Amino acid sequence: MKKIIITGANSYIGRNLADLLTDNFDQYEVKLMSVKGEEWKKQDFSKYDVIVHAAGIVHQKKNKIPQQQYIKVNAELTRELAIKAKNEGIKQFIFLSTMSIYGEIGSLERKISINENTFPNPQNFYGESKLLAEKYLLDLEQDNFKVYILRPPMVYGENCPGNYTLLKKLSTYIPVFPLIDNERSAINVKILVKEIKKGIDCHLQGISLPQDDAYINTSELVKKMAFENGRSIYLSKVLGVMVKVFLKNTPVVKKIFGNLTYTK
Repeated sequence: MKKIIITGANSYIGRNLADLLTDNFDQYEVKLMSVKGEEWKKQDFSKYDVIVHAAGIVHQKKNKIPQQQYIKVNAELTRELAIKAKNEGIKQFIFLSTMSIYGEIGSLERKISINENTFPNPQNFYGESKLLAEKYLLDLEQDNFKVYILRPPMVYGENCPGNYTLLKKLSTYIPVFPLIDNERSAINVKILVKEIKKGIDCHLQGISLPQDDAYINTSELVKKMAFENGRSIYLSKVLGVMVKVFLKNTPVVKKIFGNLTYTK
């Protein structure tokens, strides 16, 4: 039986991972641990095999949270947690990073494809702090302390926060939506937590770029969401052309309609 600590148990990914592992209670012993405050430092890590670090500050609007706060929580806390884990005998540290470390938000004019050789170039405090955390972890890695880093793209699923929820809300009341041919990598939370479970089971190390088998087309996704709610949405080519002509350089439009994928 593998004994696992999950931080960020109140986070979307942390909750789903905890549910998956506890469903297999004969294979895993799971401890949900908060890393807020100082209490976690008093915990005995020596009886655990793996720590999955899913806690952190997620991306907020630019400058809403100071850069130093991102560094403190997403990077410095990660290093402190990893040092304690390594010193107390944990053999594997699994870290939830992000596609944001590459600094791309999407483009309506060209395909953007990222692979394992793409050089990280974060453009916001969130991406910078996550990349710094990765560096700290890889500096600590040894044969008896393996580091496995996942860099998921947009995560979606039931009750998921973020851009996915925004699109779902739009699908409940708008009658028309732009028709734009785009491709975006995304990953269902159930698939992501299975990838984390695979990392635990196989004692993986290195960097993973997980994604769904198929890319998402934003227009078709919104149409599908509406259909699931008993509604129909008209996908307008004219509206799509207008968006591409007049709004193609708007950050929110790039995030929603831009091309941004991991290479398959």
